[in-house]
Amino acid sequence: FQNIIVIFNKFLLIPFYLIVLNFCTKITVCLLISDSNMSEVQWPWQYSFPPFFTIQPNVETRKKQLDAWRTLLLDYCRTHKICIIDVREGDHLPVFNNTAISRKLSPEAIITVLETLQFTGNAGPVDKSSKARWYIYWHTLEEWATIIYKWAQDNAMLNTVCTFYELTNASGDLNGIDEGVLVKALKVLERRKLAEILTLDSGSGVKFFS
Repeated sequence: FQNIIVIFNKFLLIPFYLIVLNFCTKITVCLLISDSNMSEVQWPWQYSFPPFFTIQPNVETRKKQLDAWRTLLLDYCRTHKICIIDVREGDHLPVFNNTAISRKLSPEAIITVLETLQFTGNAGPVDKSSKARWYIYWHTLEEWATIIYKWAQDNAMLNTVCTFYELTNASGDLNGIDEGVLVKALKVLERRKLAEILTLDSGSGVKFFS
C-alpha cells in the first residue's frame, strides 16, 4: 500500500513540475521581449558610476574618463540623430543626466567633454563667439564629405544638380542630417574640387563633379 502511495505521489509531482517549468519559460520569454524593447543605446558601466559625472583632477584618470565620454556621446547622438547640443539644456539629455543615481554633468563639464570631441574633429561651436551650442559630428566633416560623395556616385548624381532636400532625406546616415553640418561637409568637397554649392529657386543645392 505504501508503494502505491509513493507511485501516486510521483505522478502528481510530474504535472506540477511541468507547470513550474512552463511558467518559468514564459517568464524568460517575457524578459527577453522586455529587453528587446529597451533603448538602442548601450550604456557603459561608467554611466552608473557616480564619479564619472565629475571631471577628475588626475591627468591619466581624466584622459580615460574623457575618452569614455567621447565614445558614449557620439554613440548617443548617432543613435538619436542629434546634430546640435545646447549646453544650457544639458539637463534634458539622459546622456548627461543619470536620474537613476542622481548624477549629472555640470554645464562646465559638458563643455569640457565637447572640447575633447572638438580636438578629434567630432564637434565644433555653432557660434565661435559662444560655447553654448555645439555641432556634433559622429562622423568627422572629412568623413561626412566622403559619405556624401559616395552617395552621389552610387545614385548617378555626378555632373548634375542635387537639392539639399534629396540629401537630407537619403537613406542611411545622411537621413535627417542637420543642414548646417551638411553645408560644412559640402565645403570640404568644394575644397577637393568635387562639388559646388548652388542657390536654387527652390532652395539650396549642390553640383557634384566627377
